[in-house]
Amino acid sequence: MLKLIDKQKIIIKYFNEGFSKRKIERELHISRKTIRRYIDEYEKKKSQLMEQKAEDIGLITDICQKPRYNTSNRAKVKLNEQIIQRINFFLKENQNKKASGRSKQVMKKIDIHEALISEGFDIGYTTVCCAITDIAKQSKEAFIRQEHIPGQTAEFDWGEVKLIIGQKQAILQMSVFTTAYGNYCYADLYCNQKTESFLDSHANFFEEVGGIHKEILYDNARTVIARFVGRNHKEPTGELLKLSAYYNFSFRFCNISRANEKGHVERSVEYVRRKVFSRRDKFESLDAARLYLKEKLVELNQKPQILLNGSTAMEMLNVERAHLYLKPPRYDCARKVEARVNKYSCIGLGGCYYSVPDSFVGEFVTVKAYPDRIICFYKDEMVASHKRLYGNHEWKVDINHYIRTLKIKPGALAQSTAFAQMESSLKNIYNKYFIGSEKRFVELLEMAGEIGLAKIEDAVAELEEINPGLVDLDKIIVICSRKKESFECFRQRENSQIEKSSREMLFLYSQMLESCHSFEEVKV
Repeated sequence: MLKLIDKQKIIIKYFNEGFSKRKIERELHISRKTIRRYIDEYEKKKSQLMEQKAEDIGLITDICQKPRYNTSNRAKVKLNEQIIQRINFFLKENQNKKASGRSKQVMKKIDIHEALISEGFDIGYTTVCCAITDIAKQSKEAFIRQEHIPGQTAEFDWGEVKLIIGQKQAILQMSVFTTAYGNYCYADLYCNQKTESFLDSHANFFEEVGGIHKEILYDNARTVIARFVGRNHKEPTGELLKLSAYYNFSFRFCNISRANEKGHVERSVEYVRRKVFSRRDKFESLDAARLYLKEKLVELNQKPQILLNGSTAMEMLNVERAHLYLKPPRYDCARKVEARVNKYSCIGLGGCYYSVPDSFVGEFVTVKAYPDRIICFYKDEMVASHKRLYGNHEWKVDINHYIRTLKIKPGALAQSTAFAQMESSLKNIYNKYFIGSEKRFVELLEMAGEIGLAKIEDAVAELEEINPGLVDLDKIIVICSRKKESFECFRQRENSQIEKSSREMLFLYSQMLESCHSFEEVKV
């Protein structure tokens, strides 16, 4: 294939240096027929330009243009109509798979080529790729630029972020909101894309912007679409309907495989992930990563934007706030599930287990799952609350939930999961003073659950100052009672005659000691 430099050499050597066409052929190794064609074209167009005696941009461009080849009339040797029909069939199958949620199972170009070869067609891979490209060009769509109204639309999407949290690699889910009017970005990190994370991200976004947009645009995620009815109609989830009714916003879904319909947030997910976590991806905890994300978002939202005439996203949001709906109190962002309490007095949620009081074994409890905690209810009464776990087969056990059982089986205390997760101060008290007296220690646990662990620790510390050998349950109870802590399980009745008499005797005894002490001082 000739290049522009070859054309230039032919013209210079023929017109300027006086070379014959045969000599140019020997020197440049170009066909004499090709040399003759370029020389004739140059002479014809140059003479036309000189005759017009005026500037003709078209002729000037033709003279200076690089060599072109007309391949439109070339017949395709192997790409026949039958092969094109089969390629169209495979491309149609790919569209059907994307529409039914099987986008990861579509055939690539190499797969289509292999399928054609297996069907007995003699066709090259490059030819198949060119044919697929030509078919795609025929259906290429145009996009229509939109003008956005303040307070009208916000877009939501999820994005995956891989970070090092506490020396371990974690795959986190980043929720991203972007306002269509000013490109204001809000993002947060979660351990999953479940309903509670979805609800919490919305409540946090509305709190930050200080109002509610009239419409939120979603893709076809499971948290927002319960099921597809045909190709175009989608049935929203119950939680999305509740959230929409509470905050009074409408919602709209993208068409299948049309992520460009929410182009703001599609670009924002990649933009936020790259700008925030490309330089730093190691954190001590998830809370530290969240704090870093929010600090970087403040910087990003304060950058001037060329498309907004130099205005920042924060400035545009301040304009937009006057057009937002008023924000009600924060939504209860919990996913409710029913769970049966197993024989270990625990309920299972997401592969992890959480304890409830042992009196509910075999019963059904209502679990409200939040992104950071879970709360258990039995007949509208809260019976347990735990920090949320996201590992695999992890247990969160509160020893106070097993007091009733441990009174019957005190020997099971030391090797139990509840004991392993108990407060370290209680472990120290057990190891120092209650080994072999598990039943008495269970009573101490019951007492700590009612009056608070701090009171027990103070009482033990006071006894240790007097004599560590005096520490036992009875003396701890006496010290706590002496401080007038009113707890029914461990106090004597204040109005009893015995207590009144004892108090009077102790008062008289203390007066006698003080008198004797004063007499000794005077005598000395």
